[in-house]
Amino acid sequence: MKVGIPIEVLGGETRVAATPETVKKLRALGLSVLVEHNAGLGSHFTDEAYHQAGAEIGDKERALGSDIVLKVHKPEPVEIEHMKNGAVVLSMMGLCHADDTLSLLAGKGVDAFALEMIPRISRAQAMDVLSSQSNIAGYRAVLEAARLYGRFFPMMMTSAGSAKPTRVVVLGAGVAGLQAIATARRLGAQVSAYDVRPEVKEQIMSLGAKFIEFDLGESGAGAGGYARQLSAEAQSRQQQLLTDELKKADIIISTALIPCRPAPVLITEQAVEGMHQGSVIVDMAAATGGNCPLTEANKTVTKHGVILCGITNFPALMPSDASAFYARNLFNFVTLMVTTTEGQVRMKDYLEDEITASSLVTYKGAVRFKEKK
Repeated sequence: MKVGIPIEVLGGETRVAATPETVKKLRALGLSVLVEHNAGLGSHFTDEAYHQAGAEIGDKERALGSDIVLKVHKPEPVEIEHMKNGAVVLSMMGLCHADDTLSLLAGKGVDAFALEMIPRISRAQAMDVLSSQSNIAGYRAVLEAARLYGRFFPMMMTSAGSAKPTRVVVLGAGVAGLQAIATARRLGAQVSAYDVRPEVKEQIMSLGAKFIEFDLGESGAGAGGYARQLSAEAQSRQQQLLTDELKKADIIISTALIPCRPAPVLITEQAVEGMHQGSVIVDMAAATGGNCPLTEANKTVTKHGVILCGITNFPALMPSDASAFYARNLFNFVTLMVTTTEGQVRMKDYLEDEITASSLVTYKGAVRFKEKK
């Protein structure tokens, strides 16, 4: 049984779905591995490194024509054309953005797993690509803010005078937000954080940050540990209360997302106008409209004297570690899918395991994923 690793075709993507480390592990399971020529180049993994790990180097068509195809992003129609009936593909599928991907995969007879659908249970933590990539994104977002901000993060006392510590506000205390808090604290900043879920207060404070607390009249805690959309009245009150707080910030790292919905507006134009010249907003929700209406996706712009960063793929800026984490997640998932009997590797019944059953979006020529209304 062969595993194929094609080059990611999405513009700006530098990650790869397998590393030499995970190729060795896949080989130890009894699987053969074919890596497309230069698939790891963007992540600084050479063909020679893959070859030494036991992989065959080949072309795109052979990689996509493998029994199991591992990818970062959902396959494009031109890639699906090269997949074979009965094959399996594992990737993030972007299910919040409806298109023909699932129907095309089903039409080809490809069994597809959407990694963002892996349930958040203890046994699945080692396969949680959303958490592993969000950790990297939260870290890299703070570094981007530090690059854009023209001052020190920590308090500095020198013979030429002293500099006050930077005031950082982090909006959203999910995986990315908590990592952003920890990174900003390590750099010496004064950090405050806000989240609509009151239960994250302890986590925020344990990292040395101040918890910004408002009485909105309702909780924003949703299913599976995610935030839910607030009522219109609560959203309006939240914006009003946040505006005065955000005007005091030197840097805002905004991470607030609601699954499959536009990002909530937390940073109003009024708040931006009240920030001092040279302040920075890193809007990690830029891909879904932004937590600030002034953000422009994949651009860094200056408005009202404030620098707004709208990078939408922070993990791609740290491709080696991002690929290493992602590839380990995928390997752990593959171990659930296969078994070895009398020296032969075969697929298990996907529906017998909660993890594989929950993330299986096409199966035996049919689309299983049902969009939540």
